[in-house]
Amino acid sequence: MTLLPGGANRASKSGAGCAQCRSLQTLYSRIRGWGLLVLAAGLGTGLRAADPLAARVVLLANRDDPGSVEIARHYAEVRGVPAGNIFALSMPAAETITWDEFVGRIWRPLQDELVRRKWIDAISMDLTDEVGRRKQAIAGHRIAFLVVCRGVPLRIAHDSARCQPTRGLPDQPSFQTNQAAVDSELSLLAVNESAINGFVPNPLFRRERPAPGESARVVKVSRLDGPTAADAAALVDRAVAAERTGLAGRAYVDQAGGRPEGDEWLRVVAGEARALGLDTDVEVTPETYGAGARFDAPALYFGWYTPHLNGPFALPGFMFPPGAIAVHIHSFSAETLRSGETGWCGPLLARGVTATVGNVFEPYLQLLHRPDLLLRALARGERFGDAAYYALPVLSWQSIAIGDPLYRPFAVSVADQWSHRARLPATLRPYVVLRRAHELERANQPVAARALRETELEAHPSLPLALAVAADRELAGDRAGAVGALKRVEPADQWPADEWGAVHEAAARSMRDGAPALAVTFFAQLLDPDAPLPVDLRQVWLAEAVAAAQAAGDETRGAAWSRELDALQLGAKK
Repeated sequence: MTLLPGGANRASKSGAGCAQCRSLQTLYSRIRGWGLLVLAAGLGTGLRAADPLAARVVLLANRDDPGSVEIARHYAEVRGVPAGNIFALSMPAAETITWDEFVGRIWRPLQDELVRRKWIDAISMDLTDEVGRRKQAIAGHRIAFLVVCRGVPLRIAHDSARCQPTRGLPDQPSFQTNQAAVDSELSLLAVNESAINGFVPNPLFRRERPAPGESARVVKVSRLDGPTAADAAALVDRAVAAERTGLAGRAYVDQAGGRPEGDEWLRVVAGEARALGLDTDVEVTPETYGAGARFDAPALYFGWYTPHLNGPFALPGFMFPPGAIAVHIHSFSAETLRSGETGWCGPLLARGVTATVGNVFEPYLQLLHRPDLLLRALARGERFGDAAYYALPVLSWQSIAIGDPLYRPFAVSVADQWSHRARLPATLRPYVVLRRAHELERANQPVAARALRETELEAHPSLPLALAVAADRELAGDRAGAVGALKRVEPADQWPADEWGAVHEAAARSMRDGAPALAVTFFAQLLDPDAPLPVDLRQVWLAEAVAAAQAAGDETRGAAWSRELDALQLGAKK
């Protein structure tokens, strides 16, 4: 095993490692307008020692993967983790490994070194258990979080030769199994003995203030991973960026998955998001969010029941804002993290999500991370690593947490966020205004909330504020005023993918409020020939645009859009 002590030779990166880290710049260039200045500021030395737990973070990397080691170094530099806390082991490159590989190349060398260096308080024995793990007399540990870096295997395959019936578990083969997440098994590094079959209860589940003895039995593990090394390394950068100003954006909850228990969890999630003051959109039909749904600035997304990423997430160029937390409940959502298109976790990370949870096999609904508990813990200011274990019922099973465990998305209060709103990029400022307005409404000051939205729209026009003010005025019966608010929206050369749905909402609202000419203006921006709209979505919006142009008497645009629509429909029939 290689340990990377303080002063490790940082210039000895291989060419492959350097290339992977340089691709961070490519990643940042995709985060259009979310505030590259904020991201850059978040990497300054002044933040390195901000979290007192940083000194007790241990990083695990694959020594044979230069990108893995570089991710560990990058995290340590950004968070102020001592370089000597990086443990690099020689391990397989595959995401799925055997129990022999897990024990021989990860568990035993890591645990032995953690014991030797007093991270785990234990007396080692020469005896081993049935899978080769050294028997230890363990009294506890001092690890705040174990951060597993991309390149460390993800899953342990089922070994039928080692599968023994386990009392207390359901008889179904799906429970009588030893397939597991590597991270979930590593949570038991400080446990004296544990069976590999089935699962064990998590003593930290739903424990806001765990007793010392309960905390001593669990090593909290979180993973920096993703389709590329750049995706993995950027997780800490996005977290730091969001912590400087507080999480900003909207919340989206896709609630109707067909299972009452899960639906109830997500109903609670929507309530938690509203209590945080976030503009919250809830999808309650049997369908997922459509590609044309409003989905701007998704700081929070919680949903479930489809196997692969779809809807607005799949739009070309779609990106989450810095700090975004997104969870899609589905079996095998983290079966692989190396793909930007398969499943949910990998694609979400490729699109800029800062923290998520997922499942490497089929954990079953009652045994995965509870989304309502995860958000509840984050909302009260907890770190992501603590919240993930508060929400997880069992260990030695199949669920993982992906993201910087030190990340605290709601450590900044609404008041502080509002007072420092000038530090936000123009794309995120409107959402802080809306959050402040919701706080006023919760304090029974609706007039002040409406006045704030009006004043900010006048001073800093934006699409989110225009939609909010238009809704206020329309509710008051002032349809002309609603149209006036939408006229404040400044046209864009090309709207980013996450805002297409909001622009469409502005067009639809303009039509509803008797302003088809304004609707035509919005449709003209959406249907720009250079906009990379998917063909099926373009057809839907072209049909609406034709109707708007006809209502506005705009024969030129109406005819052009009609010809384009006919051509697309004809092409679809061939």
